[in-house]
Formats: sequence, C-alpha cells, structure tokens
Amino acid sequence: MIAEHDDQNAVMAEERQDKWAAGKLYEPYVGRWSRLVAKDFLQWLESPPQLDWLDVGCGTGALTETILQQVQPRSVTGVDPSTGFVDHAKAHVSDPRVSFEAGDARSLPVQSARFDVAVSGLVLNFVPEPLLAVQEMARAVRAGGVVAAYVWDYAGKMELMRYFWDAAVEGDAKAFELDEGRRFPMCEPTALVALLNEAGLRDTEVRAIDVHTTFRDFDDYWNPFLGGQGPAPGYAMSLSEERRVALRERIRATLPIKSDGSIPLVARAWAVRGRAT
Repeated sequence: MIAEHDDQNAVMAEERQDKWAAGKLYEPYVGRWSRLVAKDFLQWLESPPQLDWLDVGCGTGALTETILQQVQPRSVTGVDPSTGFVDHAKAHVSDPRVSFEAGDARSLPVQSARFDVAVSGLVLNFVPEPLLAVQEMARAVRAGGVVAAYVWDYAGKMELMRYFWDAAVEGDAKAFELDEGRRFPMCEPTALVALLNEAGLRDTEVRAIDVHTTFRDFDDYWNPFLGGQGPAPGYAMSLSEERRVALRERIRATLPIKSDGSIPLVARAWAVRGRAT
C-alpha cells in the first residue's frame, strides 16, 4: 500500500509538470519520428527559398535541421524554454544561418514582423496558453506571413503512444488522467483550426500527416520510454520496477510484432496553417 501511494504521488507530480530537458533522451523517443513528419510538413507549406524562419519550441532542432535541408532559408531562429534542449541544438546544428535561444512561446524574445514563416512542431499542446503562443507567432511574422504547426494525433493514430497508454490504463485506472489523448483535446482538426482563427489568422487549413515508425525490435520500442522525457516516459519511470515490468509485458502482448521481431506502426500528426493579416 505504501509503495502504491508513493507511485501515485510521483504520477501526480508528473501530471503537474512534463519533463523536457535532455536532448539525447528525447531523440530516440519521438525526435527521430518528428523529423519524418517535418519533411512532409514543409512540403505542404510550399514556401519559397530565402525566407526568414522562426521555429517556436525548437527542442533538439529536428524541425530546424529539416528547414535547412529542405527549403533553403535565409535564416532560422529557434526558441525553446528548455536550456537543455537549446544547448543540445547548438551543439548539433552549426549552420551559420541558425541561432538558438531560450524563451517562452507566450512571450517570444523576437522583434515583431521579423519573419516570413513561424512554425512549431509538437509543442502547442504543452504550452499552458496555446492561444498566446499562436498570437505571438502571428506577431513575429510580416503581413501575409505563414503561421503553421503540427501536433501528434494522441487520441488516434499516434500508435506508439496509444499502445503505451492503452496498456497503462488497463493496469492502472489512474493513468487515464495522464493519457495524452485525454489531456490534449486540442490535438484534432476542428480545435486546431479554431485556435488559429481565434488568433486572428486567415485562410486556415488542416491536414493529417502519417509516417511509418518501424521499430527494429521490442527493445527499440520500449527503451526510449525509460528516458523520462515527456508524459509517457515520465509515467513509466514513476512506477516501481515490478509495475514497470508488468506494464512492459502488457504492451509487448498487444504490439503487432512480426516474425523478424520488427514492429511496424504509424504515427499521425495533425498539421495546421494560416496567414497573418
């Protein structure tokens, strides 16, 4: 009983504050899949070269790097509240067109009308006041500039997380409140379009981006959850060793593991865009 009480205290602490700090732990969890989504996201934006880009919640620099590789920007500025992520991005992205700094999405440390495009990857649902973040992105771009973002489809086809949370809730009813599919109702098309419209953007559009997330084996799937970066890994590491092993085995029993040990899943993100007035 005492152990269960201690586990619950840790879970409630995780509910109050998600952990995002260590870039090397974030990358194997969702950073590698974010890069795949970023490619399709940038193709959808169809932005011409030689623009000034703002990456809000740049994290480890996954979207920034894809911008550099894919759209020939004039400059990219990345902003993230985590100094750990900013340090990781600075260490791994050395292009002279790029700068990174720590800052809050709700009060961006940038000049108004400084950029042509403001983007955000997998961040808006973690901002306590997402409307303020979108309004800040709109402030940062020039008239007619693009504001765009993508978030995981937590309640639907973000399968690596859905398998985790479905198994977690099966073994622990309290995990229901921590499930990102429940916590982030804004991560669906209607809510995303409404958010951009409320921020004063025009010509808003939304689309699904599906990428294949094939894991080599079960360890390739499970080990990133032991890094503690994000809600699901945070929950996993709040458990006692015995309960964590039980969760691991419940997940293993439900995953579509092929005869060669690989696990083919799909990760869906919802992408939304609009133009500043």
